[in-house]
Amino acid sequence: MSSISILHRSCLRLGLLPFSPLRARATTLRLPLPLPQPRRHLHLPRRSAMSSAASRLSHIAAATGGGGGAAGESNESPPAASAATQEDDGLSSGDMGYRLPPKEIQDIVDAPPLPVLSFSPNKDKILFLKRRALPPLSDIAKPEEKLAGLRIDGNSNTRSRMSFYTGISIHKLLDDGTLGPEKEVHGYPVGARINFVTWSQDGRHISFSIRVDEEDSKSGKLRVWIADVESGEARPLFKSPEIYLNAIFDSFVWVNDCTLLVCTIPATRGDPPHKPSVPSGPKIQSNESKNVVQARTFQDLLKDEYDAKLFDYYATSQLVLASLDGTVKPIGPPAIYTSVDPSPDDKYIMLSSIHRPYSYIVPCGRFPKKVELWTVDGKFIRELCDLPLAEDIPITMSSVRKGKRSINWRPDKPSMLYWVETQDGGDAKVEVSPRDIVYMENAEPINGEHPEILHKLDLRYAGTSWCDESLALVYESWFKTRKIRTWVLSPDKKDVSPRVLFDRSSEDVYSDPGSPMMRRTVMGTYVIAKIKKEDGNIYVLLNGMGATPEGNIPFLDLFDINTGSKERIWESDREKYYETVVALMSDKTDGELLLDQLKILTSKESKTENTQYYLQTWPEKNQVKITNFPHPYPQLASLYKEMIRYQRKDGVQLTANLYLPPGYDSSKDGPLPCLVWSYPGEFKSKDAAGQVRGSPNEFPGIGATSPLLWLARGFVILSGPTIPIIGEGDEEANDRYVEQLVTSAEAAVEEVVKRGVAHPDKIAVGGHSYGAFMTANLLAHAPHLFCCGIARSGAYNRTLTPFGFQNEDRTLWEATNTYVEMSPFMSANKIKKPILLIHGEQDNNSGTLTMQSDRFFNALKGHGALSRLVILPFESHGYSARESIMHVLWETDRWLQNYCVNGTSKVDSVSEADSKNKTLSASGGSAAREGLNPEELSSLPRSLL
Repeated sequence: MSSISILHRSCLRLGLLPFSPLRARATTLRLPLPLPQPRRHLHLPRRSAMSSAASRLSHIAAATGGGGGAAGESNESPPAASAATQEDDGLSSGDMGYRLPPKEIQDIVDAPPLPVLSFSPNKDKILFLKRRALPPLSDIAKPEEKLAGLRIDGNSNTRSRMSFYTGISIHKLLDDGTLGPEKEVHGYPVGARINFVTWSQDGRHISFSIRVDEEDSKSGKLRVWIADVESGEARPLFKSPEIYLNAIFDSFVWVNDCTLLVCTIPATRGDPPHKPSVPSGPKIQSNESKNVVQARTFQDLLKDEYDAKLFDYYATSQLVLASLDGTVKPIGPPAIYTSVDPSPDDKYIMLSSIHRPYSYIVPCGRFPKKVELWTVDGKFIRELCDLPLAEDIPITMSSVRKGKRSINWRPDKPSMLYWVETQDGGDAKVEVSPRDIVYMENAEPINGEHPEILHKLDLRYAGTSWCDESLALVYESWFKTRKIRTWVLSPDKKDVSPRVLFDRSSEDVYSDPGSPMMRRTVMGTYVIAKIKKEDGNIYVLLNGMGATPEGNIPFLDLFDINTGSKERIWESDREKYYETVVALMSDKTDGELLLDQLKILTSKESKTENTQYYLQTWPEKNQVKITNFPHPYPQLASLYKEMIRYQRKDGVQLTANLYLPPGYDSSKDGPLPCLVWSYPGEFKSKDAAGQVRGSPNEFPGIGATSPLLWLARGFVILSGPTIPIIGEGDEEANDRYVEQLVTSAEAAVEEVVKRGVAHPDKIAVGGHSYGAFMTANLLAHAPHLFCCGIARSGAYNRTLTPFGFQNEDRTLWEATNTYVEMSPFMSANKIKKPILLIHGEQDNNSGTLTMQSDRFFNALKGHGALSRLVILPFESHGYSARESIMHVLWETDRWLQNYCVNGTSKVDSVSEADSKNKTLSASGGSAAREGLNPEELSSLPRSLL
């Protein structure tokens, strides 16, 4: 997997599964965010999205909207109404208000976030996008509509719970690589929330959205603003204050240096539809045609015609072409536009939209989809495709939608389209050759010409990286075998046959050759960069993560496409630091780049030093530091980190990151309480499962709910011990899930105990989502290993997800024993160690409905297990509000202190009666005070599930 990913309008992702670049307007370094990011604007994260180390860009984020790029939101203190307190009054359930964890944990979580960086198209300026810390609960408690798999803020007409920026400043990048003085963007309202920050093609302007939350419902809607980069002066794009942005799907895009295409709320829309007090009839779904329709447990789906009308109301946009001089021109009719993509030459616009008939069993991504071609001045050219409703996509991995897909512009041509069409009906179980065909065609075909076949594939198409008429890389992959193949093509030279460049397993990180680095063209698109050496030879740059048995050592290679020879021109420090190539900075001209003029942006970090960014130039390879971020939690600066290696009993090599608290002295402190936090992964081979991923020199980033917070409480932390679930050959990984889970955990516990750092009777286990599923299973099947567990937002009964889960693509009826044996719900009677369940009341993740924790807790309680269930109001699969996060940390710390540090639970040795008494105090206190029978309480709906 490469350490560089370049995302453009259609989610360009270079790595194992690259997608074709279209156009990008800026270089933005991205911090992992709790909210989904938009597809449109350019991001340059340091690693592929599939990389296990993706979170290492610890203070760089997307300069676009989806979540506004802000990882968190508010520096303000929590509202007084939260009644937060640190005292533990002994209550084990009931309405006790939000709590705060110990101060040493609070201080780390409340540390102010660092700004986000965004480079201009010409790489001569940098935006510093300012953020707030965690948002207050009142922000996520605002009303939202749950429609077609989306959550919508009706007041602002955008996705709900968007994070945002609070300010923008501009720095020039001087010739010596240092930053010039800060220039604040000004002129917008005080307290404005900023999203979708985007550079113009020439870098002279930036566009962004503004919203100001006030009592007036209109004021919460988004308006588009423009700022002059030279002066920092900002102004509204539209002269009329009644033109608002519709950001349910796409938002806006620069068509050229002075014009934007904007998705707006139709001026004639009116008020939202009213829900009828009496339904017009029953809700009916029918399958009288006997279609085979299998769908995973999607959430927030349309329920009835009223929901469908609401979806139409909020999602419908009117496209307008808006110039900086104030000229506004509508383009096309109102529709639910999901993406708008100008051609590289700015003559055409490809418009994607969805339309009726809708579905009640799949989200809007599978609704009927139409793709049309228009001129930039509003003339309809032709329809590219109109795909029907796709309820019947098989659940088998590598299955896809029928018809044209991945329709994009060739970034090296003015206006040429390419796309892929399946030959197997989208069903991965169908054996056919070829399986996918990639086509090309001009925007306006000449003399009735037909689409041209670019390449035929026997695996599933996984993207294209374009360079020019003589070079393109086409990728195909197959999940079942983990096969991934890279083809070299000469797109416009018919006499050159395609050939395989790389043919490897996606699991084999040691063999990953890296991904080609991209340069910006004069059209604003990105293509593979060609590098010329002094001897006149031409190469491409491969940027790789450099996985080795000693950990990742990122590299930059000159690669000869014709001969396959490589020359390493840069490599990360192996001893103390972890460095990566973030972006190519010398891409201002078309044609080949000269090696002796090469300039790259790199990052550098260590176990104790925060990530900083450097400019490095050839031929001297001089480094100039351009950031000086402070240590985010100096109180943990002297923590100890080690990547440890050990083996489970079947011979599979395992790794984990072992953290020891600051000042730990084994001779004085002896073995400490330990928290093991992990997440299982599936593999097809033992060799791949045993490969080392990550670097021992990476900086230990600590998020708001990270297990590393308990270093401040004197815990040993075993973070991310590998839990490989392996299914070699015809065997499926989950056929021996419990066995492999337990042996992996046994090996991890044995290792920390053998090292003398963890007390064998004080080892807790925890995880989030699939990690919570793991935690419950370990307490059921390996009670000898752990004293207690913390399970957040998990799924525990796989019969509630009968059409597949995680990477399991067999149905409940095809693999009944696997579903039952893997479900900790079915083993609730075996769980004798204390378990803390935490779940967001509004979890929208497929498979992890809040009902999963509700029912699992009832099963535990029914067998007298010492357990506790915490439901977080308004929270989704991940937690975002400060009150919620602080309370999760308080609950976790309380659990660890009571049942790990102090070992107050002796569940295995108490009598059955005592066990039942303990359970009542841990779970039924509120019911007892209210005079309710616990069974009556458990039958009450918690969230209308």
